[in-house]
Amino acid sequence: MTRDEALALVREYVKNEGLVRHMLSVETAMRFYAEKFGEDPETWGLIGLLHDFDWEIHPTLEQHPQDGAPMLRERGVSEEIIQDILSHADHLRERVPRDTTRRKAICACDEITGLITAVALVRPSKSLYDLEASSVKKKWKDKAFAAGTSRTEMEHAAQEFGIELWEHVGNVIQAMRKIAPELGLVGNIQQQ
Repeated sequence: MTRDEALALVREYVKNEGLVRHMLSVETAMRFYAEKFGEDPETWGLIGLLHDFDWEIHPTLEQHPQDGAPMLRERGVSEEIIQDILSHADHLRERVPRDTTRRKAICACDEITGLITAVALVRPSKSLYDLEASSVKKKWKDKAFAAGTSRTEMEHAAQEFGIELWEHVGNVIQAMRKIAPELGLVGNIQQQ
């Protein structure tokens, strides 16, 4: 499956633009790490782009992402990519262990992109261009901020991935800056 085909699949099943932006964020973070580790950014990017494609039609843990897997098979997505996507779900860990760098990466990049987006949106600039990991760290300490996110899960995922949490946050911000216009996170700052 090409990136264009994957994006068309996402657009077919996902109507919430915020969720599309989340998947684009995870895709760009996965591409960043693929390049960092000398891996294939296309494959890693597909995992990030497709990981939540079925969330709107399968919005429960009993369904997501496992009920999306047959749909991906029908579209010709490789079984290896499907298994990597399944690995991001904690409730499937016994069946699909996070035993590769790629599987650890998808888990580490998933939740953190949402927190980074939330922090960018409450800043005066509403931009990724001036966002630093230290700003995310300040908001991290405020448990009422983005209360639906699990800081424990994010910490554990970064630790399992083998990247110090705040370095990881900085890396993901850097990756997301590359597509800030697509994410609606240019804000009032012009890119230099």
